[in-house]
Amino acid sequence: MTRALLARRSLVIIAVAAAVAACGPGTTTQPGGASAPPAAGFPRTVKHAMGETTIPAAPKKVAALDASFVDAVIALETEVVAFTSYRSIGDRVPDYLGEPGRRLSAGAKAVGTLAEPKIELILNQKPDLIVSAKVRHEQIYGQLSAKVPTVFSDTTGPTWKENIRLLGKALGKEELAEKKIKGYEDRARRIGDAIRAKEGRNPTISIVRFVDGPTRLYQQASFSGIVMKDAGLARPASQAANAFAAEISEERITDADADKIFVATYPDEKGSSAATKQRFETNPLWRPLAPKAVAVNDLTWVTSVSLQGAHIILDDLAKAFGVDPAN
Repeated sequence: MTRALLARRSLVIIAVAAAVAACGPGTTTQPGGASAPPAAGFPRTVKHAMGETTIPAAPKKVAALDASFVDAVIALETEVVAFTSYRSIGDRVPDYLGEPGRRLSAGAKAVGTLAEPKIELILNQKPDLIVSAKVRHEQIYGQLSAKVPTVFSDTTGPTWKENIRLLGKALGKEELAEKKIKGYEDRARRIGDAIRAKEGRNPTISIVRFVDGPTRLYQQASFSGIVMKDAGLARPASQAANAFAAEISEERITDADADKIFVATYPDEKGSSAATKQRFETNPLWRPLAPKAVAVNDLTWVTSVSLQGAHIILDDLAKAFGVDPAN
């Protein structure tokens, strides 16, 4: 047998072996007969607040039982199929999520309230992954995780960036999570720099929220407080603590004073929050503060606790100080 013939036979054997291997375990066949490897990094085991969860394949449909996780799933370009209603948000995905929110939640269903999710409704949506927080739904974790891979953060609020990173691990989108967080942080720094340059100093920022109860001043460890910190903007003494919020009565209105005062009002059904705001604004102590006050959306500044909400806060900051929004 000639060397040329042997070479041709060897090539045929190699080609056959390659074809057999392509049809073996660990690959998927695409239309037209082409084969592709499974998603990189799956199956994977994710450590979280409730222990460890093995996720067999990259999730495509997610049940997000806390509003901040709805935003996070959409930020990471994944479909939301189930969510819980939460006070002012109601039974729909909020409008501030824009076109990505509408597109990636087109088939989503409300599955009960934040306080009482309906397990049967969640499972009916056939999610590949369920996400929430231990502080929210620790009691039903066992029932959920017995049916669907479930990942819980410890809490929400101040940990919103770490929660996005945790979700990124569960979805196999760690790089996208870091990219989105870095993009926001870079924008926050640019806007903060622009504000300081225009003002010739670092102006103080006060964040006031009127609710059905004591009026709140949001401090450094609140969601909006973290955004101010990322922008490098100063806070008045009443809000400089590394805590969530301080409560003030009308006698302490001057604690809300700053170079710029951002005011949110919780839209409760009885209108109690708006009534409290009116009492403050008609108090003589508020009069010198009024020219510095800027009304902002309570849903984005307080409730969202997300990248999307943080970007809207940056929009509001840039508009209030008249600087480039650095989009």
